[in-house]
Amino acid sequence: MFQIKWIWENMKGYRGRYILALCMTVVGQIMYLTNPIFGQKIVDTFIYNENAAENLANNSRLLVMLCLGMVLFTLVRTVIQFNSNMLYEKCSQGMLARIRNYLFANVQKQDMTFYDRNRTGDLMTRLSGDLDMVRHSVAWIIKALLESIVLFTTTTVYFFILDPIMALCLLALTPLIFIISGIFRKEVGPKYVDLRERLSQLNTQAQENIAGNRVVRAFAREDYEIDRFQEKNSEYAEANKAAAMTWLKYFPYIETTAQGLSVVQLIAGGIFVITGRLTMGEYVAFSGLIWTLSNPMRNVGTLINDLQRFMASASKIIEVYYSRPIIVDRKDAVEMPDHLNGDIEFKNVSFSYGDNEVLKNVSFKVNAGETVAVMGETGSGKTSLVNLIPRLYDTNSGEVLVDGVNVRFIKLETLRRNIGMAMQDVLLWSDTIEGNIAFGDSDMPDSDIRTFAKAADADSFINSLNDGYDTIVGERGVGLSGGQKQRISLARALAIRPSILILDDTTSAVDLETEKTIQENLASLDFKCTKIIIAQRISSAKDADKIIILKDGKISEMGTHEELLKNENGYYSEIYRLQQGNIE
Repeated sequence: MFQIKWIWENMKGYRGRYILALCMTVVGQIMYLTNPIFGQKIVDTFIYNENAAENLANNSRLLVMLCLGMVLFTLVRTVIQFNSNMLYEKCSQGMLARIRNYLFANVQKQDMTFYDRNRTGDLMTRLSGDLDMVRHSVAWIIKALLESIVLFTTTTVYFFILDPIMALCLLALTPLIFIISGIFRKEVGPKYVDLRERLSQLNTQAQENIAGNRVVRAFAREDYEIDRFQEKNSEYAEANKAAAMTWLKYFPYIETTAQGLSVVQLIAGGIFVITGRLTMGEYVAFSGLIWTLSNPMRNVGTLINDLQRFMASASKIIEVYYSRPIIVDRKDAVEMPDHLNGDIEFKNVSFSYGDNEVLKNVSFKVNAGETVAVMGETGSGKTSLVNLIPRLYDTNSGEVLVDGVNVRFIKLETLRRNIGMAMQDVLLWSDTIEGNIAFGDSDMPDSDIRTFAKAADADSFINSLNDGYDTIVGERGVGLSGGQKQRISLARALAIRPSILILDDTTSAVDLETEKTIQENLASLDFKCTKIIIAQRISSAKDADKIIILKDGKISEMGTHEELLKNENGYYSEIYRLQQGNIE
């Protein structure tokens, strides 16, 4: 069973203690036999015996020892069970922390294609509810399964020692239990897989609505989203009911069969006592241990139920656990200096998302320190183009070169440490403004943080806040305007002193005066930096050393501001006239 092997791999550091807990469980369950054995001796010697009074008078010490033995074994068994439970809990919690840390680290290392095919809500379910189910299985389900097996096995052996015929009478119902359990397992397995998927959809629905609550309110769609959530919640509830009803459908058969053992014990045991085949003490022993057969039989359904849930959860976790990124460092990666020069070249680059080709045979070159503006209609491939430089995606064909080296041959840490990115869709952490700007270097001096905030024209509005740079930014920058968030994002990108700065429409939410100030500051940075600017405004692009116009994934125009204006029928000239107000 692959899931069990996976759990054992992650039990490293706790395996010895877990094996000890399993051994203690075995010993503790075997000790349940002691009291019926002692009880049998007491009944046959001091109660149902022709010489019971004489035995009591002459051998009272034995009675005391047997009673004390029952008390002592009960206490020892309790201590063993308590300590084994503590070990199970410690081992399962340690394993849980280990897996969760590994999963989070592994998710962090995945490339963009992983996030394209996995929903956030589903990943959150795997890191929370699914992991808790795995921990519960390690701490309690495996323990309960072992307890049932040991109790059933040891009791069966003891019953055969006492009287094989009586033992066979009691075990006659066992095959029926296994047949019912096998049918139940086959039917309930797919239901728990479906239940797990419904829970994932429910969490995804909740996560998306909480993250997008402002959009919901802006469009007055609260009632619509509530209905959608109720629909997903109802589907989850129905899946839960279906799984529960499957168990309840088989429960009466399992329970009746288990309870039938008591009937068999009363009838067969009574007959055997009357005929003298069994002593009263042996009958008491059978009576005292009948629950150790019926309980495991009764628990079979519950254990199968929980094991199926464990299998469904573990399978989902294992998918992420063993997922490996496609974009990784090559073994023959070239050693590059810590600080790159910043030359960029695209050679016949084509790129697609699945069957959707986004870039087609794109070629251009940018010298270190130059500023290049990329413009084009929505969907023309602008963002896809800049995402290829830090290898957020890899090309389908062609090469992207940085400092003359194919980015595939540059170590990812070296490459990305030299690239600062500020995107139009700004993500700020729930931290101080200072912490957000210094995200790339937690040890950055306060003076540098303020320098880069000034370069992004953010210092003045930050100082106007009550707590200044210590202001706590709400989730995703709640409380700040779009322009303010963009300027903090720009400061964060500048703060790592990148060799290459990528700005994806970063000044779209700021006014023209602020944009002009930012452009002047970017032109006078105290470090050499190649700038790739995705822009919609002519004012953002006109001073660039080179302007690239993309259309349908291809370069339709390329040149300086003055050169592109000469093509009166071109996209750039049309946008220029539109934004200058020169179109009728």
